[in-house]
Amino acid sequence: MPLVEMFQYDFMQRAFLAGIFTAVICPLLGMFVVVRRQSLIGDGLGHIAFAGVTGGYLAGIYPAAGAFVLTIAGAVGIELVRRQRTQMADTALAVFFYAGIALAIIFSTITRMPSAGLLGFLFGSILTVSWQDVMVIAGCGLAVMAFVFSNFTRLILVSFDEDVAKVAGIRTGAVNMALSIVTAITVVTGMMVVGILMVSALMIVPVAAAEQLGKGFKATMAWAVGLAILSVVSGLAAAFYLDIAPGGSIIITTIIFYITIAVIRQVRYTWRCTGRTQNYT
Repeated sequence: MPLVEMFQYDFMQRAFLAGIFTAVICPLLGMFVVVRRQSLIGDGLGHIAFAGVTGGYLAGIYPAAGAFVLTIAGAVGIELVRRQRTQMADTALAVFFYAGIALAIIFSTITRMPSAGLLGFLFGSILTVSWQDVMVIAGCGLAVMAFVFSNFTRLILVSFDEDVAKVAGIRTGAVNMALSIVTAITVVTGMMVVGILMVSALMIVPVAAAEQLGKGFKATMAWAVGLAILSVVSGLAAAFYLDIAPGGSIIITTIIFYITIAVIRQVRYTWRCTGRTQNYT
Protein backbone atom coordinates (compact mmCIF):
# COMPACT_ATOMS: atom_id res chain seq x y z
CA MET A 1 0.00 0.00 0.00
CA PRO A 2 1.44 3.41 -0.98
CA LEU A 3 0.29 5.19 2.18
CA VAL A 4 1.82 2.51 4.40
CA GLU A 5 5.11 2.85 2.53
CA MET A 6 5.55 6.44 3.73
CA PHE A 7 5.39 5.46 7.38
CA GLN A 8 8.20 2.96 6.97
CA TYR A 9 10.59 5.91 7.03
CA ASP A 10 11.50 7.50 10.34
CA PHE A 11 11.71 10.99 8.87
CA MET A 12 8.13 10.73 7.55
CA GLN A 13 6.87 9.64 10.96
CA ARG A 14 8.47 12.73 12.50
CA ALA A 15 7.12 14.94 9.71
CA PHE A 16 3.54 13.76 10.16
CA LEU A 17 3.64 14.20 13.94
CA ALA A 18 5.11 17.71 13.65
CA GLY A 19 2.71 18.61 10.85
CA ILE A 20 -0.43 17.46 12.65
CA PHE A 21 0.41 19.38 15.83
CA THR A 22 1.05 22.48 13.74
CA ALA A 23 -2.13 21.96 11.72
CA VAL A 24 -4.15 22.00 14.93
CA ILE A 25 -2.75 25.11 16.58
CA CYS A 26 -2.34 27.38 13.54
CA PRO A 27 -6.08 27.57 12.71
CA LEU A 28 -6.96 27.77 16.42
CA LEU A 29 -5.01 31.02 16.71
CA GLY A 30 -5.90 31.98 13.15
CA MET A 31 -9.59 32.18 14.09
CA PHE A 32 -8.93 34.96 16.58
CA VAL A 33 -6.43 36.67 14.29
CA VAL A 34 -9.04 36.82 11.50
CA VAL A 35 -11.77 38.11 13.82
CA ARG A 36 -9.41 40.83 15.08
CA ARG A 37 -8.61 41.75 11.44
CA GLN A 38 -4.91 41.10 11.92
CA SER A 39 -4.44 38.57 9.14
CA LEU A 40 -0.99 39.88 8.27
CA ILE A 41 0.34 39.61 11.83
CA GLY A 42 1.76 36.17 11.02
CA ASP A 43 3.89 37.59 8.21
CA GLY A 44 5.14 40.39 10.44
CA LEU A 45 6.04 38.08 13.31
CA GLY A 46 7.65 35.76 10.76
CA HIS A 47 10.07 38.54 9.84
CA ILE A 48 10.97 38.94 13.49
CA ALA A 49 11.29 35.16 13.89
CA PHE A 50 13.78 35.12 11.01
CA ALA A 51 15.90 37.65 12.91
CA GLY A 52 15.66 35.39 15.97
CA VAL A 53 16.81 32.37 13.96
CA THR A 54 19.88 34.13 12.60
CA GLY A 55 20.52 35.81 15.96
CA GLY A 56 20.38 32.45 17.70
CA TYR A 57 22.84 31.03 15.20
CA LEU A 58 25.11 34.03 15.87
CA ALA A 59 24.89 33.46 19.62
CA GLY A 60 25.65 29.78 19.21
CA ILE A 61 22.30 28.56 20.56
CA TYR A 62 19.44 26.50 19.13
CA PRO A 63 18.12 28.78 16.33
CA ALA A 64 14.48 28.09 17.22
CA ALA A 65 15.19 29.23 20.79
CA GLY A 66 16.44 32.55 19.46
CA ALA A 67 13.30 32.79 17.33
CA PHE A 68 11.07 32.16 20.35
CA VAL A 69 12.77 34.85 22.44
CA LEU A 70 12.84 37.57 19.78
CA THR A 71 9.38 36.81 18.37
CA ILE A 72 7.75 36.92 21.80
CA ALA A 73 9.54 40.19 22.54
CA GLY A 74 8.32 41.54 19.19
CA ALA A 75 4.75 40.42 19.90
CA VAL A 76 4.81 42.22 23.24
CA GLY A 77 6.09 45.39 21.55
CA ILE A 78 3.45 45.16 18.82
CA GLU A 79 0.66 44.78 21.37
CA LEU A 80 1.89 47.80 23.33
CA VAL A 81 1.93 49.85 20.12
CA ARG A 82 -1.53 48.58 19.11
CA ARG A 83 -3.00 49.83 22.37
CA GLN A 84 -2.13 53.41 21.47
CA ARG A 85 -4.88 53.41 18.82
CA THR A 86 -3.26 56.28 16.97
CA GLN A 87 -2.71 56.92 13.27
CA MET A 88 0.96 56.17 13.81
CA ALA A 89 0.25 52.67 15.14
CA ASP A 90 0.28 51.02 11.69
CA THR A 91 3.51 52.80 10.81
CA ALA A 92 5.10 51.68 14.06
CA LEU A 93 4.07 48.08 13.36
CA ALA A 94 5.63 48.28 9.90
CA VAL A 95 8.85 49.50 11.52
CA PHE A 96 8.84 46.40 13.77
CA PHE A 97 8.45 44.10 10.78
CA TYR A 98 11.09 45.79 8.63
CA ALA A 99 13.51 45.91 11.54
CA GLY A 100 13.10 42.16 11.93
CA ILE A 101 13.97 41.34 8.35
CA ALA A 102 16.84 43.85 8.35
CA LEU A 103 18.34 42.29 11.49
CA ALA A 104 17.97 38.85 9.93
CA ILE A 105 19.99 39.95 6.90
CA ILE A 106 22.68 41.53 9.08
CA PHE A 107 22.97 38.54 11.42
CA SER A 108 23.08 36.05 8.55
CA THR A 109 25.94 37.92 6.85
CA ILE A 110 27.90 38.19 10.11
CA THR A 111 27.57 34.51 10.94
CA ARG A 112 27.91 33.24 7.35
CA MET A 113 24.96 30.98 8.06
CA PRO A 114 24.77 28.18 5.46
CA SER A 115 22.31 28.82 2.66
CA ALA A 116 20.67 25.44 3.25
CA GLY A 117 19.89 26.42 6.83
CA LEU A 118 18.43 29.75 5.82
CA LEU A 119 16.29 28.20 3.10
CA GLY A 120 15.05 25.57 5.54
CA PHE A 121 13.69 28.21 7.90
CA LEU A 122 12.34 30.38 5.08
CA PHE A 123 10.53 27.65 3.14
CA GLY A 124 10.18 24.93 5.76
CA SER A 125 12.12 21.74 6.35
CA ILE A 126 9.57 19.40 7.84
CA LEU A 127 11.26 16.32 6.37
CA THR A 128 14.42 17.09 8.34
CA VAL A 129 12.86 17.74 11.76
CA SER A 130 14.49 15.78 14.56
CA TRP A 131 12.77 14.10 17.47
CA GLN A 132 13.92 17.07 19.55
CA ASP A 133 12.07 19.38 17.15
CA VAL A 134 8.98 17.17 17.35
CA MET A 135 9.04 17.36 21.15
CA VAL A 136 9.36 21.16 21.02
CA ILE A 137 6.48 21.42 18.53
CA ALA A 138 4.32 19.03 20.58
CA GLY A 139 5.04 20.92 23.80
CA CYS A 140 4.20 24.26 22.19
CA GLY A 141 1.09 22.77 20.61
CA LEU A 142 -0.23 21.45 23.91
CA ALA A 143 0.50 24.78 25.61
CA VAL A 144 -1.35 26.72 22.90
CA MET A 145 -4.35 24.38 23.01
CA ALA A 146 -4.49 24.60 26.82
CA PHE A 147 -4.44 28.40 26.63
CA VAL A 148 -7.18 28.59 23.97
CA PHE A 149 -9.58 26.14 25.61
CA SER A 150 -9.09 27.48 29.14
CA ASN A 151 -9.72 31.07 28.00
CA PHE A 152 -12.13 30.39 25.15
CA THR A 153 -15.01 32.64 26.26
CA ARG A 154 -12.71 35.49 27.22
CA LEU A 155 -10.86 35.28 23.91
CA ILE A 156 -14.10 35.40 21.93
CA LEU A 157 -15.42 38.42 23.81
CA VAL A 158 -12.15 40.34 23.56
CA SER A 159 -11.74 39.51 19.87
CA PHE A 160 -15.26 40.55 18.87
CA ASP A 161 -15.77 43.57 21.12
CA GLU A 162 -13.29 44.78 23.74
CA ASP A 163 -15.78 47.26 25.21
CA VAL A 164 -18.30 44.49 25.94
CA ALA A 165 -15.49 42.38 27.39
CA LYS A 166 -14.52 45.21 29.75
CA VAL A 167 -18.11 45.59 30.91
CA ALA A 168 -18.16 41.83 31.57
CA GLY A 169 -15.20 42.30 33.92
CA ILE A 170 -12.54 40.79 31.69
CA ARG A 171 -9.01 42.17 31.95
CA THR A 172 -8.74 42.86 28.23
CA GLY A 173 -5.18 44.14 28.42
CA ALA A 174 -3.91 40.92 29.97
CA VAL A 175 -5.90 38.75 27.55
CA ASN A 176 -4.67 40.68 24.50
CA MET A 177 -1.07 40.47 25.67
CA ALA A 178 -1.36 36.74 26.34
CA LEU A 179 -2.96 36.21 22.93
CA SER A 180 -0.13 38.12 21.24
CA ILE A 181 2.48 35.99 23.00
CA VAL A 182 0.71 32.74 22.13
CA THR A 183 0.42 33.90 18.51
CA ALA A 184 4.18 34.45 18.48
CA ILE A 185 4.72 30.91 19.81
CA THR A 186 2.41 29.56 17.10
CA VAL A 187 4.28 31.42 14.36
CA VAL A 188 7.63 30.00 15.48
CA THR A 189 6.16 26.50 15.76
CA GLY A 190 4.65 26.73 12.29
CA MET A 191 7.93 28.12 10.98
CA MET A 192 9.59 24.81 11.73
CA VAL A 193 7.06 23.00 9.52
CA VAL A 194 6.07 25.19 6.55
CA GLY A 195 8.65 27.96 6.85
CA ILE A 196 8.63 31.63 7.80
CA LEU A 197 7.24 32.78 4.45
CA MET A 198 4.20 30.49 4.56
CA VAL A 199 3.28 30.08 8.23
CA SER A 200 0.73 32.89 8.00
CA ALA A 201 -1.03 31.02 5.20
CA LEU A 202 -1.54 27.97 7.43
CA MET A 203 -3.10 30.26 10.04
CA ILE A 204 -5.41 32.15 7.68
CA VAL A 205 -6.35 30.06 4.60
CA PRO A 206 -7.99 27.13 6.47
CA VAL A 207 -10.03 29.65 8.46
CA ALA A 208 -11.08 31.46 5.26
CA ALA A 209 -12.14 28.12 3.74
CA ALA A 210 -13.98 27.05 6.91
CA GLU A 211 -15.93 30.30 7.04
CA GLN A 212 -17.70 29.10 3.91
CA LEU A 213 -18.73 25.85 5.62
CA GLY A 214 -19.24 26.42 9.33
CA LYS A 215 -22.19 28.08 10.99
CA GLY A 216 -21.02 29.65 14.22
CA PHE A 217 -17.62 30.21 15.71
CA LYS A 218 -17.04 26.73 17.13
CA ALA A 219 -18.18 24.97 13.95
CA THR A 220 -15.94 27.17 11.82
CA MET A 221 -13.00 26.49 14.12
CA ALA A 222 -13.59 22.73 13.90
CA TRP A 223 -13.77 22.87 10.10
CA ALA A 224 -10.60 25.00 9.96
CA VAL A 225 -8.62 22.54 12.06
CA GLY A 226 -9.93 19.60 10.04
CA LEU A 227 -9.02 21.24 6.73
CA ALA A 228 -5.55 22.13 8.01
CA ILE A 229 -4.89 18.56 9.13
CA LEU A 230 -6.14 17.22 5.78
CA SER A 231 -3.91 19.73 3.98
CA VAL A 232 -0.83 18.66 5.94
CA VAL A 233 -1.47 14.95 5.39
CA SER A 234 -2.25 15.40 1.68
CA GLY A 235 0.59 17.87 1.16
CA LEU A 236 3.15 15.60 2.79
CA ALA A 237 1.96 12.62 0.77
CA ALA A 238 2.22 14.65 -2.44
CA ALA A 239 5.69 15.89 -1.47
CA PHE A 240 6.86 12.33 -0.77
CA TYR A 241 5.66 10.79 -4.03
CA LEU A 242 6.23 13.76 -6.35
CA ASP A 243 9.57 14.77 -4.77
CA ILE A 244 8.55 18.41 -4.27
CA ALA A 245 8.98 20.89 -1.41
CA PRO A 246 6.68 19.82 1.45
CA GLY A 247 6.05 23.36 2.78
CA GLY A 248 4.82 24.63 -0.56
CA SER A 249 2.87 21.43 -1.18
CA ILE A 250 0.99 21.81 2.11
CA ILE A 251 0.05 25.44 1.44
CA ILE A 252 -0.98 24.80 -2.17
CA THR A 253 -3.18 21.94 -0.96
CA THR A 254 -4.81 24.30 1.53
CA ILE A 255 -5.44 26.86 -1.20
CA ILE A 256 -6.90 24.16 -3.47
CA PHE A 257 -9.36 23.25 -0.72
CA TYR A 258 -10.28 26.93 -0.36
CA ILE A 259 -10.87 27.38 -4.09
CA THR A 260 -12.80 24.10 -4.36
CA ILE A 261 -15.13 25.05 -1.51
CA ALA A 262 -15.64 28.52 -2.96
CA VAL A 263 -16.49 27.12 -6.41
CA ILE A 264 -18.90 24.51 -5.02
CA ARG A 265 -20.57 27.12 -2.90
CA GLN A 266 -20.98 29.44 -5.89
CA VAL A 267 -22.35 26.63 -8.08
CA ARG A 268 -24.89 25.68 -5.40
CA TYR A 269 -25.92 29.31 -5.02
CA THR A 270 -26.37 29.71 -8.79
CA TRP A 271 -28.33 26.45 -8.96
CA ARG A 272 -30.69 27.60 -6.22
CA CYS A 273 -31.20 30.99 -7.88
CA THR A 274 -31.95 29.27 -11.19
CA GLY A 275 -34.44 26.95 -9.50
CA ARG A 276 -36.26 29.83 -7.83
CA THR A 277 -36.44 31.74 -11.12
CA GLN A 278 -37.97 28.71 -12.86
CA ASN A 279 -40.52 28.31 -10.06
CA TYR A 280 -41.63 31.94 -10.42
CA THR A 281 -42.00 31.59 -14.19
